[in-house]
Amino acid sequence: MNEIICPNCKKAFKVDEAGFAAILKQVRDHQFEDELEKRLKLAENEKESAVKLVEANLKNVLQDNLSKKDIETSQKIAAKEAEIAEIKSKLENAELQKQLSVNEAVQKIEKERDALANDLKSKETEAQLLEKSLNEKFAAQLKTKDEIIKMKDDEIDLRKDLKLKLSTKMIGETLEQHCETEFNKLRSTAFQKSYFEKDNDSKSGTKGDYIYRENDEHGNEIISIMFEMKNEADATALKRKNEEFFKVLDKNRNEKKCEYAVLVSTLEADNDLYNMGIVDVSYKFPKMYVIRPQFFIPIITLLRNASMNSMQYKAELSTMRNQNIDITNFEDNITKFKEGFAKNYDLASRQFKTAIDEIDKTIDHLQKTKDALLSSVNNLRLANNKADELTIKKLTQGNPTMKAKFDELSNDKLL
Repeated sequence: MNEIICPNCKKAFKVDEAGFAAILKQVRDHQFEDELEKRLKLAENEKESAVKLVEANLKNVLQDNLSKKDIETSQKIAAKEAEIAEIKSKLENAELQKQLSVNEAVQKIEKERDALANDLKSKETEAQLLEKSLNEKFAAQLKTKDEIIKMKDDEIDLRKDLKLKLSTKMIGETLEQHCETEFNKLRSTAFQKSYFEKDNDSKSGTKGDYIYRENDEHGNEIISIMFEMKNEADATALKRKNEEFFKVLDKNRNEKKCEYAVLVSTLEADNDLYNMGIVDVSYKFPKMYVIRPQFFIPIITLLRNASMNSMQYKAELSTMRNQNIDITNFEDNITKFKEGFAKNYDLASRQFKTAIDEIDKTIDHLQKTKDALLSSVNNLRLANNKADELTIKKLTQGNPTMKAKFDELSNDKLL
């Protein structure tokens, strides 16, 4: 048993060990709670103190930072304000300069505008005067053209009337005289060494109208043409065709030993084939052409130039046959001949183009002649194609001597 004295009444009482332990436990628990509460309060006070201290420190730091920021901000604001003031000053100066420049430019442009206005006014005056002058000039030209057209119409009517009054024989003679006159106009300049006369040899029963021949200075024949002229009146009842005269013309060409045969014809006036210009009919008879009268001189020039270009190569071929010389350049000569013929073709085409341009300026009555000139280019192209088809093989066909020479040349190249 344990004796315990009450702190209030001072009386002693006894408790057993279990009661004593319970009381002791109560006392200890009470002290612990008191101590714990004291410590918690102390910790809370320390915490509040620490928080207040931290808040005070932070406040001081923030105040320091804010002071520094305020100073820096004030400095930057001052710098920006100074910069703004400088920029404003520059802008004011630039605006003033700009205004001065604008005023100067406006004055300059106004001067140029006034000058241009004066120039425009003078140009308008000049244009009006030029227009008036051109109108007067064109009026005069139109009047002259109308007069020329009237004269042409009168001349055409006169010639039609003349043709109606002529007999068939006289019409044919008139065409021959036309061709002879056209040739004689150029005889003294372009055909000084040429022969162009009527065919008066009728031993074979027939004869052509005219024979054209030309030789070089050595007496070698350059070209020969048998011409036949056929014409008929518009009112002739019997309308003949060009083909009816091909066979006789070819016979006369062979008997008179002419290289080419040309039919100058006004027959079949509505036939588009013959109205093209120079028509190659060698598909029926070799080296034969049908032309309208206006192509009389061009056909001579075309065939003559082609023959003159080929004369050199004919002479070289003859020399090779006789002297047995090197023939390696023969192909080049043939090529040059083709190029020369193509050049003549090109020149002839240009001449026809010039003729077409001139015809365009005339009256509508000559429209068929224009179409004939346009279509002649096709025949020239056919003639050029035939020249391109000229090869060594064709030239040496039926000539064993030349064939042997080319075989020897080929063997030499193979070796």
